[in-house]
Amino acid sequence: MPALPEQAQPSAPAARNRLYVLDGLRILAALLVLVHHYTRQELWGRDPFGWLTVVGRYSWMGVELFFMISGFVICMSAWGRPLGSYLRSRVVRLAPAYWFCVLLTMGVLLAFGKPFGGAGPALSQILTNLTMVQTPLGAAPLDASYWTLWSEIRFYLIFAVVAWSGLTYRKVLNFCWIWTIASLLAPGSGLPVLDVLANPDYSPLFISGICFYLIRREGPRAGEPWALLFFSWLLMQRWLNDIVRWNTVKGDRLSWEMCLLVITLCYAVMAAVALGRLDRINWRWLSAAGAMSYPLYLLHQQAGLTMLRQWHRDVEPWTLLLSAMAVMLLVSWLIQRFVERPAARALKRFLERRPAAATRA
Repeated sequence: MPALPEQAQPSAPAARNRLYVLDGLRILAALLVLVHHYTRQELWGRDPFGWLTVVGRYSWMGVELFFMISGFVICMSAWGRPLGSYLRSRVVRLAPAYWFCVLLTMGVLLAFGKPFGGAGPALSQILTNLTMVQTPLGAAPLDASYWTLWSEIRFYLIFAVVAWSGLTYRKVLNFCWIWTIASLLAPGSGLPVLDVLANPDYSPLFISGICFYLIRREGPRAGEPWALLFFSWLLMQRWLNDIVRWNTVKGDRLSWEMCLLVITLCYAVMAAVALGRLDRINWRWLSAAGAMSYPLYLLHQQAGLTMLRQWHRDVEPWTLLLSAMAVMLLVSWLIQRFVERPAARALKRFLERRPAAATRA
């Protein structure tokens, strides 16, 4: 689950304060993904969690919620910001925690091997993963959760095109319509580059997040963002069929109707954020919790599953599950506090350095 930028303070009165509820939704989305991976029956050899296993069967959709949050916050952060500043902020926000988590995951894999068997990673795989673009380079990710990074990076780059000359309400909406049309055309176009750029499986979620921000910024009377939201929801319900089919091949027994209910709830929650209905959720501790969501997502799968596999025969399942989640939260907080924050400051200073003026001969 990729990181979001620190929330900017837009000029619009409706969005002038930090939205702590988004931080809360970020950590909620990350925890939902943890539940999905940590309650799978192939991990335990049985079903020790009952109702939580049923929740976990669908809680992978925390990623879908996070993509919507990303669309909202990236648009908010880029508004009124120079392109160079926007791009540097993405590098500063993503890279330090990611690099550290790659190295930590490498250490876990080299020490214990893969959770379900297999040798540790090769040196080339490790180095390629440090680029953050291992997917287009054809290298296997050290942690399967890294797949979302490629979707996020593509979104950041194509949004940079529209942010090049400054964002306006009309320009952003036109961008969203063009992206939607490209997503419709991409699957049958026979043009791999269009399919890569359009990212049709997940573009409706990023577009929806952008539209929710426009509603937050301009007010609920603007009709066009609502129309685009409805169309994006229709596209998602169609593409959920493909996602359900893919998960069925993996062995999950999923209901399309339940998936549709979950994605609709995600839309409803984001609509409540856009309309200011959740502004009363302004607990400051949510800011720290939201900041933990990025390293938590990056670490949770290989490192967390290794922990569970090491002790799942010796420790009572609920005790081990809650302990593993607590350890992952603690490690994520330590990374965010003592690695990511100072490293991000240093990287920001480095990227903002200008070449010294040329001396005259």
